[in-house]
Amino acid sequence: MSKKTRDILIVLGAAVVIFGVTALIMLFGGGNSDGFVTSQTFGQTNEIVLTTAQPVKDVPSAEAFTVFEENDPDIQMHPASVSADGKALKLTFAEPLNQDNPHMVKAPELVPGVGPLSVEVSRSYWGYLLSILISALLINNYVFTKYLGLCVFMGTSKRKSTATGMGIVFMIVMLVSAVMSWLVNRYVLVPYHLDFLQVVVFIGLVSLTVQAVDTILRKINPILFNAFGVFLVLVIANCIIIAVPLYMASNQYNLIETVMLALGAGGGFLLALYLMSSVRERLELAQIPESFKGLPIAFIVAGQFALAFLGFSGLQIH
Repeated sequence: MSKKTRDILIVLGAAVVIFGVTALIMLFGGGNSDGFVTSQTFGQTNEIVLTTAQPVKDVPSAEAFTVFEENDPDIQMHPASVSADGKALKLTFAEPLNQDNPHMVKAPELVPGVGPLSVEVSRSYWGYLLSILISALLINNYVFTKYLGLCVFMGTSKRKSTATGMGIVFMIVMLVSAVMSWLVNRYVLVPYHLDFLQVVVFIGLVSLTVQAVDTILRKINPILFNAFGVFLVLVIANCIIIAVPLYMASNQYNLIETVMLALGAGGGFLLALYLMSSVRERLELAQIPESFKGLPIAFIVAGQFALAFLGFSGLQIH
């Protein structure tokens, strides 16, 4: 990879990161509060923690609290126990809570003169966005846990230079195509009930993005373009680059959530390529049985990486 191409890719990568961070800062906001309760959050999987402006001396019984999901107020719950530690009021439930949905907590007066308690408890949006990013990057890595995109993965992971270039190009294509897919899906497909055309439309948008990258790369770095060979064209029908818009549409992500998903999936593919190419370069100097040379040993290494990435299963960000 030439210095000019590397500088261009670094600038593009930095622009993507700055855009993502700026959008996060603009969209991040605190939770709701009723005045007496200064903050509210989920604790463990079955806990809600309320921080009050002043200590609660007489803690009401668990039956005094009514909790329900905001989108399903008919199903009401009562905590199994309520405890206070200074200004922290902890509600513990017998069953785990669905922390992906906001919950309403209602109770009578905790302190005389303050009035009834009514607060919304929701998961930190910052944590939610990070969970989307890290999930696509590590926990549910599309290569090592979902086994998608193996054709391009195996074909371009022989050298670190080629793998890094393809990973960065792939991430750019992923981000641009995901944003375009979100816009088309949000303002065209969903309003006009054309959801059944999602696969066809998303493939078309990916094709346009890949063609643009193909044309630019052919002009600025013919050597890297020739190194990619047919694999750059195969990005058009790559499983990962199609799976991200479909996953975005099925989960009804907004724009910033879609950006985080695309960055996570693209970064996960780049990470997988770099790790694999590092090992395959070393394997060329290793003593390997003749029958295992080439793709057989590559698939064995990929399987070992997949086992290693299973260690991230169950990781959660609150």
